[in-house]
Amino acid sequence: MSHRRKNRGFTLIELMIVISIILILVSIAIPMYNQSIVRAKEAVLHQDLFAMRSVIDQYTMDKGKAPQSLDDLVSAGYLKIIPLDPFTNARDTWQAQPEDVLLTINQDEPGISDVHSGASGTGTDGTAYSSW
Repeated sequence: MSHRRKNRGFTLIELMIVISIILILVSIAIPMYNQSIVRAKEAVLHQDLFAMRSVIDQYTMDKGKAPQSLDDLVSAGYLKIIPLDPFTNARDTWQAQPEDVLLTINQDEPGISDVHSGASGTGTDGTAYSSW
């Protein structure tokens, strides 16, 4: 009976095989996890840009003039706060694109008509974040 109790452990080879399998699985999982984080940030960026562009258009239609800055959208109550750029983690890196042309018939003053990310990276689709 005492002979059986001594043989109940794992050998060094068995432990090394298990650790090797775990390391292989981790080496596969980490890049997939990192890629999912990038895709999530890209989805947030798309949503933020869509929302800010919609709000810029609503402001322009309601006020008869385009906003002069993104802060105008907050002060007029169209946005609670300017969203964080998910890649720069800052609110002041958004690139507002001014337009010299009037977007609507009753608009009397030009202002910003579009907004882009201030991030310097490239998306998974191959385009720069600053061009989205």
